[in-house]
Amino acid sequence: MLIQKLKNHHIILASGSPRRQEFFKNLGLDFEIRLKPIKEEYPPRLTHFEISNYLAQLKALPFKAELKPNDILITSDTIVWHNNTALGKPRDANEAFSILRTLSNATHEVITSVCFTTTTSEKTIHNITKVTFKDLTDNEILYYIKTCKPFDKAGAYGIQDWIGQIGVTRIEGSYFNVMGLPIHAVYKTLNDIVNAY
Repeated sequence: MLIQKLKNHHIILASGSPRRQEFFKNLGLDFEIRLKPIKEEYPPRLTHFEISNYLAQLKALPFKAELKPNDILITSDTIVWHNNTALGKPRDANEAFSILRTLSNATHEVITSVCFTTTTSEKTIHNITKVTFKDLTDNEILYYIKTCKPFDKAGAYGIQDWIGQIGVTRIEGSYFNVMGLPIHAVYKTLNDIVNAY
């Protein structure tokens, strides 16, 4: 079992996301939350999963100098990819409305990248889920923004929220990836890392 294998390791989760923290608790793993501010900017030449990979790796940089030999640092980033454009977190209600109007009656991709950093290695994985929304009405979008305030969510929505429950008609891939962490892939990668020690 992974819990046993990780006995001699110290997991650091560098994420303020309550959803990601809950996933780790549900895995039964001991972990420390450690946060450092970072500007989430990326070179314009990057596309698709290159963006989330880059940002997940960027988030690991401020921690590298303080890692100890038994530490495994986990950083991640989620983007919504639609019409060849990366949709991040909305700045305000108007931007949230504009994003959700774009996603309405269409299929988009949710891409989450996770970077695992130790003192001797760095491994980055990514996971892609396709999500289809029904034709959302303006009133539905406005109601969701007003009640849920999805300003901390890539693509201006949480699939576990009201709008996901009434609006998502199809999903291809990991549901948990859309929530912010492909937990099955994280579990497998942690197993691979500790087996390689």
